[in-house]
Amino acid sequence: MESVIKRYIEPARGQWAQLCERRLADDEAVANRVAAIVQRVKEDGDEALRSLAKEIDGVELASFEVSDEERREAFAQVSQELREAIAKAARNITKFHMAQRFEPVRVETAPGVLCVQRAVAINTVGLYVPGGTAPLFSTVLMLAIPAKVAGCKNIVLCTPTDKNGKVAPAVLFAAMVCGVERIFKVGGAQAIAAMAYGTETVPAVDKIFGPGNRYVTKAKEQLSRCVAIDMPAGPSEVLVVADECAVPSFVASDLLSQAEHGADSQAMLVCSSEAVADAVCAEVERQLELLPRKEIAVKALGNSRIIVLSNPDDRIAFVDTYAPEHLILSTDDPWGVSARITSAGSVFIGNYTPESAGDYASGTNHTLPTSGWARSHSGVNVDSFVRKITFQEATFTGLLELGDTIVTMARAEGLDAHANAVIERLKSVEDISGK
Repeated sequence: MESVIKRYIEPARGQWAQLCERRLADDEAVANRVAAIVQRVKEDGDEALRSLAKEIDGVELASFEVSDEERREAFAQVSQELREAIAKAARNITKFHMAQRFEPVRVETAPGVLCVQRAVAINTVGLYVPGGTAPLFSTVLMLAIPAKVAGCKNIVLCTPTDKNGKVAPAVLFAAMVCGVERIFKVGGAQAIAAMAYGTETVPAVDKIFGPGNRYVTKAKEQLSRCVAIDMPAGPSEVLVVADECAVPSFVASDLLSQAEHGADSQAMLVCSSEAVADAVCAEVERQLELLPRKEIAVKALGNSRIIVLSNPDDRIAFVDTYAPEHLILSTDDPWGVSARITSAGSVFIGNYTPESAGDYASGTNHTLPTSGWARSHSGVNVDSFVRKITFQEATFTGLLELGDTIVTMARAEGLDAHANAVIERLKSVEDISGK
């Protein structure tokens, strides 16, 4: 299988950075195209959205917002089996995210000095749900549920339509399950621009969430100067660590489940021996022939790598160097291994935890940092939808306790007005106390 997945045997650490590179196409043309789209939406609002839908997607839209009638039609088109599956996944995701709710912090740091921190939900959030070759209705659950748990008052959802101007029924059903009331038939970079600036129809939001193609990602990057975004993002990726305890067919299925996402996805295998690599490759070859999305998967596998490292410490170090979006540990003592990992978006423990569990129904969130951003960013969670505000109160006693410290520090920085703000109050304390 070396012709499809390139193999590297005991690579020196000096090679690791190169082996951890993602395939990032030259995006100057994409950046320029996105900048032009963003400017059109900023200047022309709904008119630009209507024109872009026709130019890019070949769709003529009479209106952008999904109607109640369209919701009813979508409900009828979703099978009972899928409705039940979405509802069950929603329950698990809600349960896990409810446990993340922030309890206020209240501390008396010194006598008479009270400090408080509490979480306040972002008022208006924008959720982008990709369409394309596979409408990701699961992303609705992963974004809308934590937004609801956090207490966001206004949730705006944008998603592309098909060639008939219809949103995928499962996307609309998932939105109903989550209680999302405002859904707009707008996709691509123009959707991000619409949520950032607002149009006659699409409300402006305070923060934008959700994955997307290169155009969506570039739009989020360009617009992050005027609206908050969830995280930097790129093509999806998985890294599987496998030793002799791994089941080759399971590992192969995990690699292929990532590869079928898109041609620019990346599936990495870090394994303990060439025997493990051979067994996994044989399974990849067998399972690949059965995939409807084989052509896409083959392209992604061409961008993927197998790294053979016999030393367990090296395998862990390589994981942290790569900082994967998804990390699967098919190893002896996977929890012990996981305790040593410091850079990963989401970790899947043991032979019976496929990445698809987290993608859909285990309860964790699947909106995760890619392209090495797991070294500095978390995946989407309830905290992503709140701001944490601090409060403080000093009594006369508290100000007396801190006064000399504040004045000394302020004067050392040359900020006399800062010092005077304390001194004036201390004078008042002295006057009241009769000193």
